[in-house]
Amino acid sequence: MLGGFGFLAVFVSALALRNASRDDDYHDRLHGFAEEAERLLMMVLLVLFGGIIAFGGLLAGFDWLMLLFVAGVLLVARPAAGLLSLVGSKLPWREQLVISFFGIRGMGSIYYLAFALNHGSFADPHRLWAIIGGVVLASILLHGITVTPALRLLDRWQRRRVESRA
Repeated sequence: MLGGFGFLAVFVSALALRNASRDDDYHDRLHGFAEEAERLLMMVLLVLFGGIIAFGGLLAGFDWLMLLFVAGVLLVARPAAGLLSLVGSKLPWREQLVISFFGIRGMGSIYYLAFALNHGSFADPHRLWAIIGGVVLASILLHGITVTPALRLLDRWQRRRVESRA
């Protein structure tokens, strides 16, 4: 009503509610429900995303230049931004590397591109959709393949660190 951005308002409200009721037993149950609902929603979104790729032609205009851009985003830009955001963190550097590599989920990019396209004029929106689709698909594949080995390696590093202190 006041021209506020709803996405940010929900985020701030969630933070306030979380901090206000952190010690309540209901908080744990609500948190569990929210995680389960998120998993189910993500599953539905991924199925719809796969359908758009398979039958909607989302990646129809995908080319080698776009592939290089996607690789740059996933292997350089996102990890660098993640590392930069963790400057001053007390986390061990290896954990910072893992967090930076995996970054945040890419499905939000779809929302942000849709928002941008509704509020601005772009020369080739189909190319932008293909790039976002490529980033999300490559992220799902790359991180799906690497998450288990990366977390096992991180667990070994943490065990060594604990054993070296003892």
